[in-house]
Amino acid sequence: MRVNDRGSIKWTAMMLPEHAELLTKMWEKLEKKNMPLLDEQKLVEMDAQLQLAICNNLTVEVKHYNGRDYLTSKGKLKYITKDMLYLDTDIKIKRQHVLDVWID
Repeated sequence: MRVNDRGSIKWTAMMLPEHAELLTKMWEKLEKKNMPLLDEQKLVEMDAQLQLAICNNLTVEVKHYNGRDYLTSKGKLKYITKDMLYLDTDIKIKRQHVLDVWID
């Protein structure tokens, strides 16, 4: 005999809203990732790739931390300031959150 189990969907209907909210917060906390520390050599390598991309108008793919998870954004660099990267896709990325850069 096989039971068709729907997991947490089955049980949330019988929970109080406070319990469902606590479960949601618990899952968010478990899924949260911490920002890794990068060594100086990796930072220098990423800066060189960013300079190459902006000078030659190349498309870059940037892996960055958004405070909770790792995201990847792709586009051409419009300009770079001391604290931010600006892509042509209207994405702003803090330089301290950049984890890796690839040139396409």
